[in-house]
Amino acid sequence: MIDLIAGKKKRLMEILEGYPALAVAFSGGVDSTFLLAAAKAALGDRVSAVTADSPIHSRREMREALATAKALGVHHIMVPFEEIMAPGFVANPPERCYTCKQLIFAEIMRVAASLGIEQVAHGVNMDDLGDYRPGLKAAEEMGVAAPLVEAGLTKSDIRALSRRMQLPTWNKPSMACLASRIPYGRPITREALRMVETAEDALLQLGFDGCRVRHHGSVARVEVAPGDLKRTLHPAVRAEILKRLKTIGFKHIAIDLEGYVAGSLNRSIEP
Repeated sequence: MIDLIAGKKKRLMEILEGYPALAVAFSGGVDSTFLLAAAKAALGDRVSAVTADSPIHSRREMREALATAKALGVHHIMVPFEEIMAPGFVANPPERCYTCKQLIFAEIMRVAASLGIEQVAHGVNMDDLGDYRPGLKAAEEMGVAAPLVEAGLTKSDIRALSRRMQLPTWNKPSMACLASRIPYGRPITREALRMVETAEDALLQLGFDGCRVRHHGSVARVEVAPGDLKRTLHPAVRAEILKRLKTIGFKHIAIDLEGYVAGSLNRSIEP
């Protein structure tokens, strides 16, 4: 197993060393941090990180992205972005992610070109290919490189290698944009995004890592790790969750008994 992962890492480095220069679409999550660290090792100062700073990403994640890029010693550009101004995104159709990625990658490519960099890469991995992710189609159409996929790296491979490289993100919970908390067909508004971000921050403060708050209008559907479900029903914790989320603006708070499931809103479009 160790030799297999080491072989994948060796292949990744060969891929990265083949680029004259590279701009990494950087979110600060597990995958993009690993890709950025590997690219830094392969290319040195010929790699730059570009982060789209928009309302669909929490302020906490943006602060972490800044800190991580600084710790890696990588040239980092934060680009203000407003995909929320695009009607095709705000309407929140099932292909919302396709529209979003088209807009974001076009901007990242523009920034990369201004730096004299022709190639942009993102941190998609092998496991991502098995989920409904229309944004991956947009990336492929636009020529965005996927070095982790080329090297055959899975999420568990990336976490294991990140731990060996002493990256602070090796055990970080998986991330997704705040728009992914809003069911398809329900318009994406700044207020809804604010409510989701504030609610998830409140749950994190209560010790629920990797949680999700799905925005169903006046109802907040809370997904926590299955091992944390019992704790949500402790009288003091339950009362605090109710108080904090109602203060944010939700009228009803529901705990999903299934716990956190990545991409659970995609069930509405599955045949």
